[in-house]
Amino acid sequence: MESSNYEVREEDLIRTDISEYLKRHEEKDLLRLLTCGSVDDGKSTLIGRLLYDAHMIYEDQLETVARDSKVFGTTGDDFDPALLTDGLKAEREQGITIDVAYRYFSTDKRKFIIADCPGHEQYTRNMATGASNCNLAVILIDARYGVIAQTRRHSFICSLLGIKHVVVAVNKMDLVDWSQDTYEQIMRDYNAFVARLNFSDIHFIPMSALRGDNVVEHSDNLAWYDGPTFLHHLESLNISTDRNLIDMRLPVQYVLRPNLDFRGFSGTLASGILRVGDAVASLPSRRISKIREIYGPDGTVAEAVSPMAITVTLEDEIDVSRGNMLVPVNNLPHVGNEFEAMVVWMHENPAGQGHSYLVKHSCSMVPGVLSDIRYKVDINTMKSQKSTGKEKSSIDALELNEIGRCHITLHRAVAFDPYDRNRATGSFIIVDRLTNVTVGAGMIVDRIVSKPRHAREPVSRNIVRSHSLVSAEQRAGILGQRGATVWLTGLSASGKSTIARQLEKQLIEQGRLCYILDGDNVRHGLNRDLGFSMDDRKENIRRIAEVAALMNEAGVIVVTAFISPYRLDRQSAREVIGDEGFIEVFVDTPLEICEARDPKGLYKKARAGEIRQFTGVSDTYETPENAEITLPTGDLSPEQAAEMLISDLKARGVIEVVDY
Repeated sequence: MESSNYEVREEDLIRTDISEYLKRHEEKDLLRLLTCGSVDDGKSTLIGRLLYDAHMIYEDQLETVARDSKVFGTTGDDFDPALLTDGLKAEREQGITIDVAYRYFSTDKRKFIIADCPGHEQYTRNMATGASNCNLAVILIDARYGVIAQTRRHSFICSLLGIKHVVVAVNKMDLVDWSQDTYEQIMRDYNAFVARLNFSDIHFIPMSALRGDNVVEHSDNLAWYDGPTFLHHLESLNISTDRNLIDMRLPVQYVLRPNLDFRGFSGTLASGILRVGDAVASLPSRRISKIREIYGPDGTVAEAVSPMAITVTLEDEIDVSRGNMLVPVNNLPHVGNEFEAMVVWMHENPAGQGHSYLVKHSCSMVPGVLSDIRYKVDINTMKSQKSTGKEKSSIDALELNEIGRCHITLHRAVAFDPYDRNRATGSFIIVDRLTNVTVGAGMIVDRIVSKPRHAREPVSRNIVRSHSLVSAEQRAGILGQRGATVWLTGLSASGKSTIARQLEKQLIEQGRLCYILDGDNVRHGLNRDLGFSMDDRKENIRRIAEVAALMNEAGVIVVTAFISPYRLDRQSAREVIGDEGFIEVFVDTPLEICEARDPKGLYKKARAGEIRQFTGVSDTYETPENAEITLPTGDLSPEQAAEMLISDLKARGVIEVVDY
């Protein structure tokens, strides 16, 4: 009754105030959903019944479907609701869904876009395409057969594509005599296997899509079910928390320069909230500025919320171009040219290891290489298939509709997030370089995890690594300690070198073998050919990590004092040295204190523009997320900080505790 009253009000508005009607319709929330399930589970029938019972079908459509039901229908001469969505001639002739069919409708609560996806395994790529932008998945289960391989396969793909909300529609309950026991057994079976998947909300609804039971109205045949109907659940589902409003990401699609006095950067806000005055960094250059103005479709605005299309201007003339990304200075994505991703292959020509493609990520089109296929996923069993021994050749390629975890290497760095955190910046498509055809789609799992130091292949050939006749345990027994690296990171003038020298002094006084690798000292010799660009900083840290690893093998405790501003570089150093021997120490000193100290006058020069890419002023510092130790230097003296570090080394067993 409430719905019909609302429709009357909308009809009145159409006659009396069309602007108010359009405004009300525009402000409705939008829910994107897809239906998936095995062949003949009733996906198209459910959508057709939903549209029919909700009175969302035009009369000419009903006449066409009624006529086609007699020719192509599966219900005899009766109305076949599946024909409302199976639009292709081949679909009607075969009685199956082949392509993704989209249907649009609205109720008084919200607007809907439904993607009716094919159930056949050979159309996995079609399903992945339909699911990529959906908030909710409707997984149909034929009550006669329960949870089958197709159910598990579709659930896995939905989870892989980041869908958090699931409705399990237990269909064709009329064919099992509306049995509550059958319904509850299906619930138990589905919950048993879906626990391994990343769904946040699962709701079960028993129904008969063909007859309309529990689709729009409650059914007397299912009186034992006291939950919402299918339509009511769609209207009431809360998806407001699904949007990522934390990680602001603005991929730059176009540099707008209508005249000499205006230089704006246009794009669709991928996630988060952007406000005038916010400090932002341009990636991958990492140059910093502030938002001066934000232009929306109707003029300037004080803030923008994803997914608004906006143009922004900056307070400083920094280098920003198409394909760059504007992000908060204190919330940076990964920046790199390597990552691992789950790839769905969509082309008849298989994906081969070492093949070169174009990777379309956000607003960037970058040449890249499919460096390695780690494993394939059997989407029927959700088990991985790795290459071992004689089976290696079977993992060298991804065939059409197959899914695998791949290592992608790009020709230049891009800014990205893991897909499960940010769909917009964690997804990409793979394009054939010759035909310009989309051949694959990927979801970034994480940046590439480097191989252990001893396992990485050198560029030089015909060389063999030699092994010592002295073990690490023997060295530890002689020295009373084992090798480790205390990696001090923080802003310039935060106190890293002071703490490092004090730590070295106290360790030597206790008879420990220790050595400092200081940033300035190393740049006078080993790294004097390096500057302070992002690439040079990365190489600087790599060389230091390699030296520290060698010294650790000799049993020496190494203390490093480097700004090392980027998380990715520090993680790379950890991978070179080894997780057990790497101790990240964040020297936590506020910028204003560091700038007040300024013993070398560097901050003053940076503020005057004499030093470019200076961390904290014109370049970013990425605060450690999970440092082993944090030293608040405002509360600790260098001596106290050194004592804390020595206590930690003893607790880790790096140095032996001697009882006198």
